[in-house]
Amino acid sequence: MTQPTAPITPADAAARLLSGGRLAEPEALHLLRHAPRGELREAAHRVTAAYAPRRFDFCGIVNARSGRCSEDCRWCAQSARWPTDAPCHGWIGADACLRAAREAEAAGAERIGIVTSGRAPGPGGIDALCDALRALRRGTGLHLCASVGLLAEDDLRRLRDAGLRRVHCNLETAPSLFPSLCTTHTQEQKLATLRAARRAGLEICCGGIVGMGETDEQLVEFAFALAAVAPDSIPVNILHPIPGTPLGTLPPPAADHILDAVCILRLANPRTPLRFAGGRTLLDDATARLAIHCGIDAGIAGYLLTTPGASYADDRALASEAGYEIGPA
Repeated sequence: MTQPTAPITPADAAARLLSGGRLAEPEALHLLRHAPRGELREAAHRVTAAYAPRRFDFCGIVNARSGRCSEDCRWCAQSARWPTDAPCHGWIGADACLRAAREAEAAGAERIGIVTSGRAPGPGGIDALCDALRALRRGTGLHLCASVGLLAEDDLRRLRDAGLRRVHCNLETAPSLFPSLCTTHTQEQKLATLRAARRAGLEICCGGIVGMGETDEQLVEFAFALAAVAPDSIPVNILHPIPGTPLGTLPPPAADHILDAVCILRLANPRTPLRFAGGRTLLDDATARLAIHCGIDAGIAGYLLTTPGASYADDRALASEAGYEIGPA
């Protein structure tokens, strides 16, 4: 990534994006490295204020199968390769998914994601997921999402026909960093799932994790890799180091690095919702307020997979304070 011949200012970047233009990766890297942080944050805020829906929506998660995962993702407590205290249980069934979804809906969720550990659903897994989706479609008013690993187009079409509207599959980090953090599957396999989801007529939720040792260049690379995917939602996770995982001894990322990431993600993806996700509870209210100011305009709340999630009430209050409309709890 080379320096642009005429470095751009944050104000110029915002003006270009607001007129329908785009930034180049070298320009974003220059802003990240050289722009005053206050100016960068205000530029990201201007873009967010212009393009973000003024309604802050919340997603809940159903941990429908947990642990015993064959993959070696170095950040993940659910991998069978790492000695962690993560909960382990098999498929919980459609009735339990429905109960969890109703609890999330009562707490303020408008979307629900059925999440299963593992590379992909095992034998009978798609049938079971379809049963659960049909139960949730009948029994709730929630927008239905799923994060169930690497899938083929035929399976995605079956899930869509059962009521699924959005598939989640994270890139996780920059293409240049991913192979050092996971060796059992590739980003190209993730991209193949996302392309298949698009062909099947599904929306896409695709983001990643901030704080896994990425350089400035890799943070920008990640933001623009997501722009190439053009997801409908970008979950912004913050590394919550879990003892026993290979990344368990890393310090949590600094607040400035998290806010820098939100700014660059917003400038590279000016119209895409950026969603608080895992690691949100590591942020104090002041940092969370700044993250919303810079670009966060949606959230995941309630208990997540292996770590606590944000409180619906807390993030509803912060979003309302920032001027967002909030749906009824």
